[in-house]
Amino acid sequence: MSNEYLLHAESRSDTGKGASRRLRREQHRVPAIIYGGDNEPEMVTLELRELARALENEAFFSHILTIKHGDREEKAVLRDLQRHPAKGTPMHADLMRVDARHKITMTVPLHFENEDNCVGVKEQKGQVTHYAADVEVSCLPQNLPEYIEVDVKALRLGEMLHLSDIKVPAGVELVALALGEDHDHPVVAVQEVKAAPTEEEEEAAAAEEEAASGEGEQDQGEEEEQD
Repeated sequence: MSNEYLLHAESRSDTGKGASRRLRREQHRVPAIIYGGDNEPEMVTLELRELARALENEAFFSHILTIKHGDREEKAVLRDLQRHPAKGTPMHADLMRVDARHKITMTVPLHFENEDNCVGVKEQKGQVTHYAADVEVSCLPQNLPEYIEVDVKALRLGEMLHLSDIKVPAGVELVALALGEDHDHPVVAVQEVKAAPTEEEEEAAAAEEEAASGEGEQDQGEEEEQD
């Protein structure tokens, strides 16, 4: 993991929506909670600017974070983040402590490689279709990948890759595969490019829809007369 993320936390005692609004408005800090491990949950605040800057990087969401709280540091992962519905600014964060001895379950993004050089695209004029943008993995904290690469270069038209086809780093397991073959979901495929409908086809479809709508209104009128 190439990136290091350090967040500075401060303790807080005031809770509730009013206190949280004051923290964000007056102190430019974001309320958060750190839980898990052998310690009790702690109510803290994070610096808004520091958190917002970290959130700009996709790796932040699947990374082991260092939380500096006074004179001590804790390792944690981001479990949940609430954002402002309109502005998108962070409003509350849930941080879960991690222990190097215990496995964690996290969602990791997929990075699709060689899409433009894919056989099914370059030679057979197909298009790549994604069925998943991320996967859930289980591993020790030190083995947590920032992302997992999916190479589609050899994929031909009509072919598909499933979860079981993905190569994961050593020490990492795909959670879905542990649940059985029924959970070996599709991830990516190369399909034929659907041609856009012609003007005549669009007009014909519109006429059919209008005719069907007229028949529905006529049938409803007949039913009302019978009543």
